[in-house]
Amino acid sequence: MILTLKSDSKKQDIDKLTAKIKELGFTPHISRGAVRLIIGVIGEGEHKYKEVFESFDIVESATPIVKPYKLVSREFKKEDSIIDVNGVKIGGPRVVVMAGPCSVDTKENLFACARAVQRAGAHFLRGGAFKPRTSPYSFQGHGVTALKYLAEARKLTSLPVVTEVMDTRQVEVVARYADILQVGARNSQNFDLLKEIGQCKKPVMLKRGMANTIEEWLMSAEYIVSKGNRNVILCERGIRTFEPSTRFTIDLNAIPVIKHLTHLPILVDPSHGVGVRDYIPPIALAAIAAGADGVMVEVHPKPTEALSDGMQALLPVMFDKMMEDIRKVAEAVGKTL
Repeated sequence: MILTLKSDSKKQDIDKLTAKIKELGFTPHISRGAVRLIIGVIGEGEHKYKEVFESFDIVESATPIVKPYKLVSREFKKEDSIIDVNGVKIGGPRVVVMAGPCSVDTKENLFACARAVQRAGAHFLRGGAFKPRTSPYSFQGHGVTALKYLAEARKLTSLPVVTEVMDTRQVEVVARYADILQVGARNSQNFDLLKEIGQCKKPVMLKRGMANTIEEWLMSAEYIVSKGNRNVILCERGIRTFEPSTRFTIDLNAIPVIKHLTHLPILVDPSHGVGVRDYIPPIALAAIAAGADGVMVEVHPKPTEALSDGMQALLPVMFDKMMEDIRKVAEAVGKTL
């Protein structure tokens, strides 16, 4: 339920209202707009107390939220959320690009890749330190060593770092080195992890699970936001379908649907979606044209030597060309790169 307060509401009256919300077993989430202050009443069965909340003089209106996800819905917040990461804003008029290797293999390759994507105009450096793999015998990442390499690459290029966290026990150490914590598709419904990350102050990029509906995806985002971390970025990375010619199927439909249902920004990861190097740039351009706030792609200076997903990593020269094309598409839809 959304409680819209009168513009002249006094602090002591707001405190009384929030105390009543807590007394009834709900969690108050205060959001200050340009003119009005609203309080989200979060919990099960809050609509039963509509008249109780309306009895407070400072409450102008009490509006139930229909969607099962509350805090991430457009009903709760009409304007787009803009996530500021070290001065780079995700969700505004600028298209952002995250690029780098699937996994950090060697320091030399990482640094070469970081320099290349920086020169081409990327805004973030991505790279896996802990890697979830289908096979237990596949490369699992270099862990903390890779995190340290990523931190060094950030100093070298000034690019903020995006990397995945897989376990509640990793949250603290990954947050120490990364600027954005990524929750991968396989962990999109790892609710203990989502709750732990929700108590962290670092921005979070939440990928869509390979078999998640959009509602399930947004409910996962709700787990994070409900614990206090409102800096959530969604990432469409393809869903599993019957089509075997690509790794997954990028759901471009999700972009306008997400824009309609939630205020959270959305990126697209065409690398994992199609899994074929030559198909990645067209899907990246399509994502921007469809209204995505940015893309995340894999780039590697020597894909044949990559320890994971080399076949879907762009060569730096391909990334350069893609960035030129993204600039044109961004301008065509009223955005900048």
